Amino acid sequence: MIAAVAYALAYVATLFPPIVAFLRYDPKDVVILLGGFLYGPLSAVAVSAVVSLLEMVTISPEGPIGTLMNIVSTTSFVCVASIVYQRRKTLDGAVIGLVLGVLFMTGIMTLWNYLIVPIYQGVPRHVVVGMLLPVFIPFNLIKGSINAVLTMLLFKPIVVALHKSGLIEPAIIGNRSSKIKWIFIAATLVVVTAILLLVNM
Repeated sequence: MIAAVAYALAYVATLFPPIVAFLRYDPKDVVILLGGFLYGPLSAVAVSAVVSLLEMVTISPEGPIGTLMNIVSTTSFVCVASIVYQRRKTLDGAVIGLVLGVLFMTGIMTLWNYLIVPIYQGVPRHVVVGMLLPVFIPFNLIKGSINAVLTMLLFKPIVVALHKSGLIEPAIIGNRSSKIKWIFIAATLVVVTAILLLVNM
């Protein structure tokens, strides 16, 4: 079910134009991350692989290399966040996991873009290096931040609904003040706004 919903979101994302060439915001990471929070990082990896492979053979023109980069991007984000949350199932554990996940994913994708894009897109490496700071790093920070905020907004209602239906244990819900959530969301919006302003400058 998680993979089906994630795939549907990936399809919807293809209806909008990419930001830069092959860079496209993809909301499926929110669903995969929710699955990782609920069922652990290995489940998130499995869902990410299934959805990315389905994308490759149906809706994505990027081919095997693009699919691999898609899997690396998603898993580097959701696995870090899920591992932290599984060790500390509270709201602040989720926040810490999301922040670390965004940062880790941005770092990994910066390295992968540097190494793979010249091969993948046939672009000279010096051109890719020139795009790291103004394009790739801000894109991944903003994408990860948006997905982190959406996860924070959706996680509690979904968990409560699943608990009431008897599909998950009550201990997974967590027990910290919602003030942490709103502070995190506000701080994330400030950071995203600052990144956008810096990029435009």
